[in-house]
Amino acid sequence: MFKQRKSAGRRNYFAFIIISVFIFGCTAASELKEADDFFNRGNYAASLNKYEQISREYPSEADRVLFEMGLIYAYPGNERRDYRKSLECFEKLIKEHPQSVYRHDSGIMISQINNIMIKQERIVAQQKHIEALESEVKSKGGEILAQRKHIDALEREVRDKGNEILALQKKIEQVSAIQSGRTDKILIEKNERRLTLFSKGKILKTYKIALGGNPVGPKERAGDNKTPEGFYVIDSRNRDSRYHLSLHISYPNEKDRKRARQLGVNPGGDIMIHGIKNGYSWIGEAHTKSDWTQGCIAVTDEEIEEIERLVPNNTIVEIRP
Repeated sequence: MFKQRKSAGRRNYFAFIIISVFIFGCTAASELKEADDFFNRGNYAASLNKYEQISREYPSEADRVLFEMGLIYAYPGNERRDYRKSLECFEKLIKEHPQSVYRHDSGIMISQINNIMIKQERIVAQQKHIEALESEVKSKGGEILAQRKHIDALEREVRDKGNEILALQKKIEQVSAIQSGRTDKILIEKNERRLTLFSKGKILKTYKIALGGNPVGPKERAGDNKTPEGFYVIDSRNRDSRYHLSLHISYPNEKDRKRARQLGVNPGGDIMIHGIKNGYSWIGEAHTKSDWTQGCIAVTDEEIEEIERLVPNNTIVEIRP
């Protein structure tokens, strides 16, 4: 009787441990989702507070929390953005978490933010110069024309610097969206030889592509070297592909199968988004000068590595003529 009770107690104890680990992991995930939801609703202060709470309660998430907080502090839509606090987050991540997957992108963000801060400092200095010149113009009536021209040139330079800041802020916004893993659609436009990644209707990135050797019209049968047209999903991936690595597109869909049955042919399959054939990666972007695949969509090896990282399985794929 004692042995039976002891055995039952041991099973209950291990069950408790397993359930505790499961609940703890789910709680961390739910806390991170709550912080991300605050960000998506534009409540950046609440999102930052939530990430600080997560950092205290879940030390294993410290590097991710620092990265997300750095993005929020630098986010262009945040009216109370603070580039210095953003730098502190990214620099702390690099210093304290040398093995973090966020280390490389933190370095990129540090470079971008430093560029913005340098340009802002120049704008402030030039605006002060403009104000001093305008004051001098008022006191020196005889030099108004020359000084006015100088002021106009400085104002043009300020506008140019402002445009550069806007461009850098857009890059930061793009990095933020990409790192959040919100890619939800791939659009392939055959005529334009273009592949575009979307997140909630916004363009994240575009790529030049090569298609099947017989690109006009939808794929009908095996061996026709045509790239399909229609709606599909990414249903698997192969990191040991003969074409560097590849994402599998769910061709044929029901419409494709029906057309093949009517024609009495095999619709074919194995349609991928992939890189360049192994051993030929040195060709690089020059591969897009011609359509060379057997119906697949090809990009460079560097580009397919990026796409594979950004696009999860079940992402929608729309292929247009």
